[in-house]
Amino acid sequence: MLAVLGFATLGSFMLLVMRKYLSAFTAIMLTPIAAALVAGKGTQLGDMIMNGLDTVAPTAALLLFAVLYFGLMMEVKLFEPVCQAIIRATKGDPVRICVGTAVLALCVALDGDGTTSYMIVCSAFLPIYRRLGMNPLIVATLSAMALGTISGTTPWGGAATRGISVLHLSATDYFVHMIGPMALTGLAIIAVAYWLGLRERHTIDTEKLAAYKLEIASGEAFEPVKADWRMWFNAALTLLLMVLLVLEVADLLVLFMVAFVIALLVNIRSIGDQQDLIKQQAANAVPVMILVLAAGVFTGIMTDSGMIKAMADAALSVVPDSMGNLIPLFTAVLALPLGFFMSNDGYWFGVVPVLAESAAHYGIDANEIARAGAIGQILHMMGPTSAPLWVLLGLVKSELGDFQKHALRWGIPVSLAYIAFALLTGAISIA
Repeated sequence: MLAVLGFATLGSFMLLVMRKYLSAFTAIMLTPIAAALVAGKGTQLGDMIMNGLDTVAPTAALLLFAVLYFGLMMEVKLFEPVCQAIIRATKGDPVRICVGTAVLALCVALDGDGTTSYMIVCSAFLPIYRRLGMNPLIVATLSAMALGTISGTTPWGGAATRGISVLHLSATDYFVHMIGPMALTGLAIIAVAYWLGLRERHTIDTEKLAAYKLEIASGEAFEPVKADWRMWFNAALTLLLMVLLVLEVADLLVLFMVAFVIALLVNIRSIGDQQDLIKQQAANAVPVMILVLAAGVFTGIMTDSGMIKAMADAALSVVPDSMGNLIPLFTAVLALPLGFFMSNDGYWFGVVPVLAESAAHYGIDANEIARAGAIGQILHMMGPTSAPLWVLLGLVKSELGDFQKHALRWGIPVSLAYIAFALLTGAISIA
């Protein structure tokens, strides 16, 4: 009963959002609440919602200060020199622009932080896409796939870290076998970018494209940027922040709060101007926080009501004992829909241990289950419970349903290719 109700809840949410019957904010709260009432758990709703909010509250606060920090950095044009260098390299060609988007997204995803990655990629490429009339959803799609592949797989990225900790694995044993599939999937994303670039090349007005190429060649496409001491300070502060993030010197929220305060004092001395900046960036930050908190309601109800565990058990029950050796492959396939709808905490701490325990009965190493589970991160980055996604949607000015219609068209094939690469290189097996 709970499994059926859980699948119905996920399907209802997708239908309501993608058909635009409800906004993501209302649908992500109303569908699990309705499911809990149908399951007779109405009296527990308050506790389940609070548990979910407790889980996501630190993430919501982190996103607030991350948006404020990078919003300030973009306001003072910190990334402008990098953007101009990339624009010169693309020479105004849509194919090179799309491939450059994918390459930059794959590189910045190594820092493991989704909000940071999206901010950097969008600040570099969104102005170019808008100038040429290219589809900004290409930036969002390539960024999400790159983040899911790189950050979602690396032991320091957050998602896989949960699997390594909950299954008591060695990070080295887990990761070394995933390098090959990651590299091959990165190439697949670049191939998708090339194909999207070819499509855009045939849709852009040729006169507009020719004019833009001339502007780049002459240097008229760029505004001069003065590299004063503040820009060097901002660059050093941002680099230090990235290093501290990777080294996990302190909690991400603490690092971003302190970095924002320092950057605010250095770049904007007037109290009135500081307040104006915060009000301006609040337009981007507040909707993100609201949606993250709503996703916490979804996660809390789905997890505490038992629907998530029931769904995983129901999915496992279709695997006959004679096919127990296929559990790693089954886990990788199951990771795609579950990763899409579930928070990483709910998935890695609730579902993956169940799958690992089942696999152990067939002598399958828990490392294979962790690797298979990480493959679903590509679709997780496109799902409603991915907190950085809401930052990305705010940057590209897109509704969730419009993004998912575009992104899933490419994210699903790339995810299936990831599974194939993992099987091919032995990261997961069906022996």
